[in-house]
Amino acid sequence: MLLGFKTELKLNKAQRIALAKHCGVARHAWNWGLALTKQILDHNQANPDSKIKFPSAIDLHKWLVALVKSENEWYYECSKSTPQQALMALRDAWKDCFSKKKRVPKFKKKGRKDSFTLEGTVKILGDNKIQVPVIGVLKTYERLPQVLIKCCTISRQAHRWFISFRFDVEQQQSDKTSVVGVDLGVKNLCTLSSGEVIAGAKSYKKYEAKLSRMQWLNRHKIIGSANWKKAQMAVARLHRKIANIRKDTLHKLTTLLAKNHGTVVIEDLNVSGMMANHKLAKAIADMSFFEFRRQLTYKCELYGSKLVVIDRWFPSSKTCSNCGTKKETLTLDERVFECGHCGFVIDRDLNAAINLSKAVS
Repeated sequence: MLLGFKTELKLNKAQRIALAKHCGVARHAWNWGLALTKQILDHNQANPDSKIKFPSAIDLHKWLVALVKSENEWYYECSKSTPQQALMALRDAWKDCFSKKKRVPKFKKKGRKDSFTLEGTVKILGDNKIQVPVIGVLKTYERLPQVLIKCCTISRQAHRWFISFRFDVEQQQSDKTSVVGVDLGVKNLCTLSSGEVIAGAKSYKKYEAKLSRMQWLNRHKIIGSANWKKAQMAVARLHRKIANIRKDTLHKLTTLLAKNHGTVVIEDLNVSGMMANHKLAKAIADMSFFEFRRQLTYKCELYGSKLVVIDRWFPSSKTCSNCGTKKETLTLDERVFECGHCGFVIDRDLNAAINLSKAVS
């Protein structure tokens, strides 16, 4: 299976400028291609009798070389694979849009999610050096895996630059046979059927007041000024810190579950529907249920364990884990489950986790 690796780069000033130029080329190619494809779609909608064939990524790159590169010499300062990969990403974005998986692609703005992909002469040199086209050799803070790679993506978060790539790894065989049910929650991140309760990071809640004040102080600064850029960078750093705390908690938990259990059972939650509840949306987003399931999916595959996703309509919270009697109604504020049939009393989340573990046995 393919495994992703991402680490921070150790750069000098010249390298930072080169990376920023590549980001600019990728962004310009994307925006040019998006504007052109939108014009073609508008023309086809207005003139159904004389439709223009929707261009492929190869067609867009040919037009880019003929029409755009000749007028913008700064394109030649960067790797030729940068605009190519940007147009290929645009093609994939339109495919997802046409198949109704995602919405219509949006234009990119400078300073927001800056990234670009390089292909060609990409190889790892030693423990903490990687060679990429045009830019040359880049250093990393972390030791790199000694593998063969064909392409890499470089991205920026606040003032830091990161490089990421994928490589093949062999799936491990697990000798674990235990089954664990995992019930996700808002008060605590999850409750395991073994009785363990994992507290959530709640990083956004912790830094919400500080973030709000920083944004409030930035409200009257002139857009584009030095003080505005400084304030924007401070806000971006805090956002990165909040995200990193959350990711660290999720990575540790999902690795623990996938490594130490043969079967992990979770519920198929309707996260988008839960986010519609404006009273709970902030707390649900802070727990990051979707990211938890994404990480658990590939880690179970990597470590040889099995992930079972139970249907969202399974009454895990309403069913008594002792006698199996189902309650007709159970409100959200009832945190303790009391069975009217056998008199069994148990924590609501633990009861749900035990029912999930029993669902596959």
